[in-house]
Amino acid sequence: MQATPESAALMPVLERMQVPREGILVVHSAIAKLSRAGFRAESMIEALLDYMNTGTLVMPTMTWRTVTPQNPFWDELGTPSHTGVLSEIFRTRYAEARSIHPTHSVAAHGPHAYHLLARHHLDDTPVSPNSPYGLMRDELSYVLMIGVGLETCTAIHLPEELVAPEVYLQPGVEAYECSDRQGVSRRVWTRRHRRLDRDFPKFGPTLMMEGHAHTTDIVGCSCMIVELQALLNAVTTALHADKNGTLDQGSSLEGVARTTCSGPHRI
Repeated sequence: MQATPESAALMPVLERMQVPREGILVVHSAIAKLSRAGFRAESMIEALLDYMNTGTLVMPTMTWRTVTPQNPFWDELGTPSHTGVLSEIFRTRYAEARSIHPTHSVAAHGPHAYHLLARHHLDDTPVSPNSPYGLMRDELSYVLMIGVGLETCTAIHLPEELVAPEVYLQPGVEAYECSDRQGVSRRVWTRRHRRLDRDFPKFGPTLMMEGHAHTTDIVGCSCMIVELQALLNAVTTALHADKNGTLDQGSSLEGVARTTCSGPHRI
């Protein structure tokens, strides 16, 4: 790959943080600051793919804002995501496939892509053991956050759903018609996450102290790398100690769900 400003900026970050090239890298991003600095989304994606040349690149392509009980239709190729320009360009131009899910789909490219994406529609919760996040927890997986922090880390919903579903999931199951890229339609059932005041970033300091997370910046844009398995272990331990363990201090669910939420924490 020809050197670009994007590769010159991203490669050292991934190398310094020792992200394994043969592993799985999940990217959450908000790149407005980098775009203003002249970075192109396509060149950033190509730099990430070049680094992960023997591994798998994954990005969320969520649609819970637009695919709803009032609009219960989802199409693998046709339904746009709302998780930022980087993931949408990755989905449409670079990804090999997208998991079949009406609200929390994921796109991926690389040798693990089809394994990670193949079973998302089988469970009735968004971030389940059969979701890409559930299937990658036992793999060599890292999460890169560009311009965002742990508040956007979808994988944290996995231990929430497993340990305390009564706290974090709405009770009703919704039905959606989901079509894959071959035009095959499936009825997919899913529950939605409750709108709660979450505090995912509180897990960051301990993970950094233990060497499982690292922070840096690219031309003033914050970046964070987290080892996925260490993050999930920390969240699981917190939830076993207190079922409200991912919530903001003072927030809890005792009988009635809270209905306030700051947007990124729902992702």
